[in-house]
Order: sequence, then structure tokens, then C-alpha cells
Amino acid sequence: MDQYVIAIDQGTTSCRTLIFDERGNIFAQSQKEFTQIYPHPGWVEHNAEEILNTQLTTLHHALSKVKNITQIKSIGITNQRETTVLWDKSTGKPVCNAIVWQDRRTAPVCEDLKKKGLENYIKKTTGLVPDAYFSATKIKWILEHEPTAFEVLQQGNLLFGTIDTWLLWHLTAGRVHATDYTNASRTMLFNIASLQWDDKMLDELQIPKSILPKVQPSLSYFGDVYIQSHTIPVMGIAGDQQAALFGHGCSHEGEAKNTYGTGCFMLMNTGDKQIVSQKGLLATIICSTQRKPQYALEGSVFIAGAAIQWLRDGLKILDDASQSASMATAVPDNGGVYMVPAFAGLGTPYWDMYARGAIFGITRDTTHHHIVRAALESIAYQTCDVIQTMTDEAGIQLAALKVDGGATHNHFLMQWQADMLDCDILIPRMRETTAWGAALLAGTAVGVYEEDNKLNSIQSKYSPQMSAEKRKLILKKWSNAVQRSMNWENI
Repeated sequence: MDQYVIAIDQGTTSCRTLIFDERGNIFAQSQKEFTQIYPHPGWVEHNAEEILNTQLTTLHHALSKVKNITQIKSIGITNQRETTVLWDKSTGKPVCNAIVWQDRRTAPVCEDLKKKGLENYIKKTTGLVPDAYFSATKIKWILEHEPTAFEVLQQGNLLFGTIDTWLLWHLTAGRVHATDYTNASRTMLFNIASLQWDDKMLDELQIPKSILPKVQPSLSYFGDVYIQSHTIPVMGIAGDQQAALFGHGCSHEGEAKNTYGTGCFMLMNTGDKQIVSQKGLLATIICSTQRKPQYALEGSVFIAGAAIQWLRDGLKILDDASQSASMATAVPDNGGVYMVPAFAGLGTPYWDMYARGAIFGITRDTTHHHIVRAALESIAYQTCDVIQTMTDEAGIQLAALKVDGGATHNHFLMQWQADMLDCDILIPRMRETTAWGAALLAGTAVGVYEEDNKLNSIQSKYSPQMSAEKRKLILKKWSNAVQRSMNWENI
């Protein structure tokens, strides 16, 4: 009888459940989108109850394909990181909408932290930088602006969690309030060396430790879920990007991956060394089967696939995102057009909360094909900025970049990425590496899978074809465009 592992994959725009068999193939899957809420410019929210109900719907739909529930051996959870939920443990209800990782409302709080001289402390202790991206200032904002949160806190019933914790708490019927090292390391409240919540950051932001979850290794027993009178253990939890790194098998120092989704997220394994970046990279804990923590350098591009969605939904020059490759290749080059998609500011290595999107180089000859091509190229350029920063700081020359996400189906973008990075781009057999990483964690814990992850081999490769001189000129123009878009909101 086949053995299966469930991967709960809770993303920024949709909830998915995938069931993997013991050979690493997808046996069943279900996906459903949920509502994106934009109350004010720069604000992004989710209804946490809608996320829960949507996730449960996909879970039960996927499970309907399994004949015998006893074939399910474990559950792994992976999730959008940093998104912040506070809820009442007596009712299980959120005190307000979840504040999403993309939300920028707490930028002034981050500026205050910088003015107080805490930037270096935050960098060394948490591996992060003071930015609205992370959970800490979102918690502070809710405590200060949502009266219900304060009331529930006074009653001793308030709990905080990133989305993994919110789902785990409900899946275990309120028995388990916990998270893993990878998600905790994205809150700006967690000491990634001592593996403890940091008292100084809690005091500075006036966040009570009582609301925080227990933190444990990504590969460990988190609790039991009861489904159809059967007990299934949750044996793995990891933030989506760390799960993808694990799913790619990047277990050795110097190996790197990029996930192309709403944004782009690059991680490079640095082994047991926590590198304190001087150029805007983050240090983060990654999932590992080893007992001691393993680290990575991480860079974040806020807007990648979202730029193509904007062309489709905002400018309406695309009917479907899949058209972008053919439109980009309908012209011989970008016609001098460069797009900087800083719709939510710029991430690594700039960390400019006040940058805004811009398109440069438009002439009377510019067509919608050039705009589409510029948008696709911008994804590769931003990735190149981050990878170059990583290799400089880690002292490693990247031989290849492993990639996943929807944009890996775009042949134009993948070739352009190889040309801009001057290295091979490797695409695995299993492109659902985030969900696979969660399943691999949970499956390894119960013996369904081996630790070496030989099940996810390389399926295709793109190699660089551009001259160094041409590459240098293109990237110089990109850099010029970025500089002109920065600090726009402060002008």
C-alpha cells in the first residue's frame, strides 16, 4: 500500500494542498484563491478566517482522492512568511485582519528604530534590517491601533502567530501554539544565534512575550491533526522560501535558489556561519536535518510576477500572463525601455521603502511589446542585483542557480536570467519545490523519504549566450534606472 505525505502550502494569493506519494510524485492537489484587501495605499491585508477556511477546503478536497486515510503518514506546512495574525484564544477569532508581508504602514516605526541606533543590533541579533516587511512592527501597530487587541491582551487571551502558527493552532483544535525556527527568524524578534525570543526587541516595541508561540526545529513533531477519526502528525514546518531551498536539495554551503512568484526570493546556503551582511542582505535560519542551526543569506525582490499581473489587470495589455514571453520576443530588444517595478518599495540590496515604480526610455517608437519585455527583464535584473551581492559577501562564485515558481515556464525570462547572471539556470523535475520541501521535511521525519532528496532531479538547463560587454552595458542602464526611482516618496 502506497504511503503519502500532505503538504499544506499557504501562499500570498492562494491556499493549496498537495499530497505526495513515496516516489515524490504529486498524487492529488487542490488550490483556491482568497481575497486580497487594500484598505489604503501601501496597506495589504488578509482575512485570516478566510485563509483558514480556504485551506481546509483544499485539504478536504485533496484528501477525497485518498482511499484509505491510514496511508497518510505525516503533514508538512509551508506558508507566506511575516504576515501577522493576532487572535483571541478563547474564541479562536482574529482581533483584526492579518497584516500581510507586503504592507508598508509601519515604515515610520522602522525609521524610529534606525534613529535610535538599533539598526546594527537588529542586524547582528535577528539577521534582518529595520523594515516594514517583517512581523515585529506589524504586531506593534495592531496592539496600538486595534482596541480589541488591547482588550483581549488584558484578559490574557491574546496570541500572535505567522500563518503557520495560525493554521497549526486550528488544525490541532487550539492545543498547539508553536512555530519553527525559519518563521521565527522572519519576525525581527528572534535571536538567530541563541534561538530565543529577544528581550531587548520585545521591550523596545512593547510586545509582551506571553503572546508569542513556542519555537522548535523545522523537522520535529508539532502536534496531531484528527481527520476522519485518524491521527496524522505535523512533522515539518518551514517558511515558504526555506522550504523551497530544502526542496531543491541545496544542503551544501554555496548552493543557491531563486523562487519566482509574486516577488523573487533568493537564498544561498552559508552552512553553520551566520554572515552579517554589510550590503543589505538578510541572514536567516534554514531548515535542516542537522541538530545545530544552519543559515543562509537571503535577498528579497518585492515585485516580480506581480509586475506581469499589473500589465494584465492594471494596464490590460495582456489577456493572460502566459502571453508575456511571445510578446517580449516580438521585438528584437527592449528599445531602450527599462521598468523599475518598485510598487512596494525596493528590497535587497537597496531597502528603500520610498522608491516607487517607474518606466524609463519611452519614445514614440515604444510599443506594448517593449513594455512587456521591460517588465520581464526587470525580474532578471533584480535577481542579478541580489545574487551579485550574495556572491560578493559570501566570497563564492556561483556556478548555477536552481529556480522554481511559475515564471520558470517563461523561456524568454529564463534565458535572459542566464545571460544576466552569466551562469547556468537549473530547473528541477518537481517545480513545486516549496510544497515538496514541506513534504520532504515531514516525510523524512517519519521515514517515507531519504535525507539526500534524490527524487528531485534537474529537468532542464539554460546556459548564458551573451557577451560580457553587452551584459555590462545592459546592467549599467538598469542601475541608472533604479537610482532615478529611489526615494521618490520623500522628494
